[in-house]
Amino acid sequence: MSQEKKQNNIAFVIGASSVGTLIEWYDFYIFGMLATIISKQFFPENAGTAALLSTLAIFAAGFIVRPFGALVFGRLGDLIGRKHTFLLTLIIMGGSTFAIGLVPGYATIGWAAPILVLILRLLQGLALGGEYGGAATYVAEHAPAGQRGFWTSWIQTTATLGLFLALGIIILVRSNQGVEKFSAEWGGWRYPFWISILLVGISILIRMKMSESPMFTKLKTEGKTSANPLKESFGQKGNFKMVLLALFGAVMGQGVVWYTGQFYAQSFIETVCKIDFIQSRNIMLVAILMATPCFVLFGWLSDKVGRKWIMLLGMLLAICTYRPIYQTFLNISNTQNRIDKIDLTNTITSPAKVKVDSKDNTKIYLTQSFDTAYTDGAVFKYIRTDTFQLKGAYNPMLAIDSLNPNIYISKSAKPNVVVEKTLGHHDYWQMIWLVFIQIVYVTMVYGPIAAFLVEMFPTKIRYTSMSLPYHIGNGVFGGLVPFLGTLIVEFTKTSAHPKGDSLAGLWYPIGVAAVSFVIGLIYLTNKIDKNVMD
Repeated sequence: MSQEKKQNNIAFVIGASSVGTLIEWYDFYIFGMLATIISKQFFPENAGTAALLSTLAIFAAGFIVRPFGALVFGRLGDLIGRKHTFLLTLIIMGGSTFAIGLVPGYATIGWAAPILVLILRLLQGLALGGEYGGAATYVAEHAPAGQRGFWTSWIQTTATLGLFLALGIIILVRSNQGVEKFSAEWGGWRYPFWISILLVGISILIRMKMSESPMFTKLKTEGKTSANPLKESFGQKGNFKMVLLALFGAVMGQGVVWYTGQFYAQSFIETVCKIDFIQSRNIMLVAILMATPCFVLFGWLSDKVGRKWIMLLGMLLAICTYRPIYQTFLNISNTQNRIDKIDLTNTITSPAKVKVDSKDNTKIYLTQSFDTAYTDGAVFKYIRTDTFQLKGAYNPMLAIDSLNPNIYISKSAKPNVVVEKTLGHHDYWQMIWLVFIQIVYVTMVYGPIAAFLVEMFPTKIRYTSMSLPYHIGNGVFGGLVPFLGTLIVEFTKTSAHPKGDSLAGLWYPIGVAAVSFVIGLIYLTNKIDKNVMD
């Protein structure tokens, strides 16, 4: 085969594999991107932080079952082939995502709503557990020797590009609909789930034109495929040792660095720093766009200098700089640092608005917004809502703030205050830069990982062997970062310090990455295996 024809062939393999994998990541990520809205739609209105934690737990559940998907589909991939297996995972993922967009909210079907969403989320996790290993194996088994890191790094970009696509579609729909329509029970937040079915259909058509991996085809022709991939992968001491080394020496640390940089960062910016919905997602979009080429850069570099040191350096940088980075996030968004910047000419207090509870007309809400403008262009908006419980039905002719006890029984002791902060130009780009740095760490640990895993295991059990440590490291250790990070912060809250320690959640990814760094430093080899036909 001519060099040009080989290049065209590998380009098609990369394109066909990447499109499907990108869409699966898109499907998987939109749930996390919409967690704050989903928590309000699928849980009781008054659940508060508990609803968000429950939603993050459902989000994490999809990650936790990924190792089971790796076992199920990894076994299929080593028995019947790579192509048909990750075609099946694509169909399951697309169908589950579309169905999440059809589930009515808690207000309509009660607790059946979160239960149905959980089941569909578990199906998503199972499907993704079989997708990545198949796609990475398929590409690596097509790639020329000496270029495996470069070509598989294109598959690595799909996770970040899937996140980019999810963010882009969400921002587009929300910008066109506005906050209220987008957040309604059947509002625009459901559109990204429905759009998934179109993207999956296109990807299925492309993947059906793909041929089987040449290495697997050769094994099958020679009758050398594994009769029991699970037993050979985890029942043989030598191979199982490599599975454990891959997990604890590389993928575990890679997983927490990845999910901290791309998920915990967004959650922290939105829920802790209180940055405006659109601006927080634009920060992620721009940083992702700037950093994505680094996946290919570090994949290519790993072909020259080896995989180990690039991945370990990414972990070490994350360990050393996470707390300073997130402290800077807090400093940028802290109102106490802005006392001298208030622009008194543009500070606005809006008229109060009265709303009657749709289910109880003796309960009314009084809402007022206070906009604090700053000389650097930032605007911090505070929306305060007081709740009044009336003795009788609401009479709009009566004054809400009257002290007459015949008008209302009680006023909420603690008003609900929603904060939305829009940053000025300088702080906005500073946050983008800090997220960009974190995603560069992601590209360092994630860019070379596919080639690293492929080279650790023999062809006949490669799909199964590499999929399990990958999905435990990413699905369990990595996927739990947003949930455990938020939970750890909750444990630090006391009556004396009601906000707790906002940086405490970082100890989880820092600790896991540190353990992985030490194990990898001692036990991993930097040798590149150019022959993966064994």
